[in-house]
Amino acid sequence: MGRWFSRIIYSSFRCHNLPGLTGSNAFIGAGTDLPLVVINMGSPLTFCIVPIHKPEDSNVILGQSHFIKTAEDIAEAVTGSVPGALFGLAFCEASGDCLIRCEGNDNALVSLAQEHAEKIAAGHSFILFLKNCYPINVLNAIKDLQEVCTIYCATANPAEVIIAESALGRGIMGVIDGIKPRGVECPADVIARRELLRKFGYKRG
Repeated sequence: MGRWFSRIIYSSFRCHNLPGLTGSNAFIGAGTDLPLVVINMGSPLTFCIVPIHKPEDSNVILGQSHFIKTAEDIAEAVTGSVPGALFGLAFCEASGDCLIRCEGNDNALVSLAQEHAEKIAAGHSFILFLKNCYPINVLNAIKDLQEVCTIYCATANPAEVIIAESALGRGIMGVIDGIKPRGVECPADVIARRELLRKFGYKRG
């Protein structure tokens, strides 16, 4: 497989190949804000983090599909599940014209989805922003679509997408969804959790 070279630099939204790496070490770059791990295994392979920025009153679903009808099918799944939902969807086509395909009924959310799809730029991935509904209302309908392969996350939390890039293209390695745990719930937290679900109407009183 050749020698492994790993370096840590800082970048914003973009992955950088560093041709001609020699030696094995690590360093911290300067001037930008997001970490990027660069690994060379005979041919360049890079990793980077793309943060998801969204309105506070919205949710996001990130997934992987495999066919051009993804954009229309997910749009129909959302409107069929929650007719009053506002949404914007972008799907990164990985063959043929290799275009970002967009659907939605809210121009701001469609633009937001397109912007994030351009930054993620991972083949056959899709990103869906939602308002006036929650992922729990549409997830099963989306997962039941013939062409949907997997869901990486469905969240209202701050989130980051971990991207790998090779000479062929880019892929999603995983996501960081929200903040790490601060502790274990106590009896009062259990009561508050159960009351919250009933307040939202997901559990009977």
